[in-house]
Amino acid sequence: MAEKKVIWITGASSGIGKALAIKFAENGWIVAASARRENLLKELQNINQNIYPYPLDVTDIEKCKSTAKSIIDNLSGIDICVFGTGMHDPKSEKQNGQISIISSVAGYRGLPAAGAYCASKAALTSFAESLYFDMQMKNVHVSLISPGFIKTPMTDQNDFPMPMIKSPEFAANEIFKGLTIKKGFEIHFPKAFTYFLKFLQILPSGLYFKLVSKGMKKIDY
Repeated sequence: MAEKKVIWITGASSGIGKALAIKFAENGWIVAASARRENLLKELQNINQNIYPYPLDVTDIEKCKSTAKSIIDNLSGIDICVFGTGMHDPKSEKQNGQISIISSVAGYRGLPAAGAYCASKAALTSFAESLYFDMQMKNVHVSLISPGFIKTPMTDQNDFPMPMIKSPEFAANEIFKGLTIKKGFEIHFPKAFTYFLKFLQILPSGLYFKLVSKGMKKIDY
């Protein structure tokens, strides 16, 4: 019997990370699930016994390193790392496998009333692109996940229209296909929404500002 593959997911206690952990576990993967809230990770393990909790605050660099080592030692390696929260130590990565970073289509261009969020996601996108070159030399594939609006506890707080919003389960299905079948650089969804934003991305700034400002007036923003 083929040995089960292992995926490590940070930010796994809710939203996309939680749905992704369940999706991979249901498909026979061993899932190392990390987040700060240990109680939610234990609830996740009760859903599927292929999920193993590894509580972690990604701001603690030494804890990140020791957790990665624990996962490798306990689960016989890591085939895919999905970082829903930021962390990186190039010296600790093995010489094969995949690293995937969850960003957002908000990183494509600056959007109204979302300066800090857009800037952070744009930084993640650029980081993933740079990391792609660095890790290519080590036979590690890097991919970028760029979701549109996904219904999560975070987006539940938004007080503005969210076009084509999708469920975390939809996102998990798209990411699973992207990581296990297609294996390209960027996994973005839903396509009708993300391709429109990609079109806006290539417009000259003057035209982009006019179009977005006009759209804001239509929704009385």
